[in-house]
Amino acid sequence: MELGILVIAAFVLVVILAITSVRTVPQGFNFIVERLGRYQETLHPGFNVIFPVISSVRAKVDMRETVVDVPSQSVITKDNAAVTADGVLYFQVLDPMRATYEVNDLQRAIQTLAMTTTRTVMGSMDLDELLSQREAINANLLRAVDEATASWGVRVTRIELRDITPPEDIVQAMGRQLKAERLRRAQILEADAEKESQIRIAQGKLEAAKLEAEARERLAEAEAKATRMVSEAVAQGSNQALGYFLGQKYMEALKAFAASPNQKTMILPVELAGIAGTLSGLGELLRDATPPRTPETSAPGPRNPWSVPPTTTASADEE
Repeated sequence: MELGILVIAAFVLVVILAITSVRTVPQGFNFIVERLGRYQETLHPGFNVIFPVISSVRAKVDMRETVVDVPSQSVITKDNAAVTADGVLYFQVLDPMRATYEVNDLQRAIQTLAMTTTRTVMGSMDLDELLSQREAINANLLRAVDEATASWGVRVTRIELRDITPPEDIVQAMGRQLKAERLRRAQILEADAEKESQIRIAQGKLEAAKLEAEARERLAEAEAKATRMVSEAVAQGSNQALGYFLGQKYMEALKAFAASPNQKTMILPVELAGIAGTLSGLGELLRDATPPRTPETSAPGPRNPWSVPPTTTASADEE
């Protein structure tokens, strides 16, 4: 009876030892095993067997990428501006043994390190650089934190600043500065546009003046040529060309005077005889220029045999 009890007890003990010696590690984790308080081995995902009683699992290390919030904190910039900044950090454990034994409370240590490094990096920059060079700040933070956590068997993959909040008075001053800058740019653009417009107008006037001068020059050449031809005609003894030239100018002057838009009543302080003489001279000039036409003699028609020929009667004095 006692032997049976011992056998049953031994069997139960073996079952318990077998159960306690088996460890199943899930995917994405590594288990740190200690034997008698000293590091023994690292269990990887899957089925594992450890020595019961004297061996135990010290830590279960998550090998996946983990996110840590960087709490909001006040930072004094290089130009003594107080800003509030917060961010987020991503890290991944590469060596579970070192992450377990080299640092106590890994996540808290990384969080505190990120906060102090953020104050250091942002405190060495001006406010304008801080607001405009966020990518450079992230790169500097990543390099500094990754170098510090390398001895912990951890790799920091990314650090991002989520928000940088300047004081309210600085925000208002920045708004006024931005508005003034935009107004300055608008005024510069308007001045450039006005300058370009004035240049185009001046170029147009210059071209118009050149064309007008060219037209006057050609008109003067034509007038000079006409005057020269009239002078040559007069020199040859013909006054008809001179009369035609003067009459044409006279009529053009009267036409321009009569076509004035402000002229309602036209008073001619000239002699009508002069106008008639001018028109008569133009008529004579046209008649002289036109060759005379000889009258055509009509052939006598056929004689009517029934007509009586005219008789010549002598006057009473001749009888």
